[in-house]
Amino acid sequence: MTELDPVIHAAARLRISAALATLAADESITFPRLQELLDMTAGNLSTHLRKLEDAEYVDVEKAHRGRTPVTYVALSVRGRRAFEDYTAALREVLGGSS
Repeated sequence: MTELDPVIHAAARLRISAALATLAADESITFPRLQELLDMTAGNLSTHLRKLEDAEYVDVEKAHRGRTPVTYVALSVRGRRAFEDYTAALREVLGGSS
């Protein structure tokens, strides 16, 4: 049986990865917008993003809009591939159980 990636498999990280996978490869989303879409607290989202960042699945860029700091989040190439592999493995697991 195919093993599911434990980094992505946690429910919150799966939701984050799925949301980021909907963006084009060259797009990113602001932290507050991602937080709003996923209805997560800032602390919870930060914790799960850190885990994804440590695995090099997401790119986090801190910038400024005028004087206001802003954080952009995007799925990295490695993260996009990991998510694709994860969804393929999940389909295999689900297909094998029917």
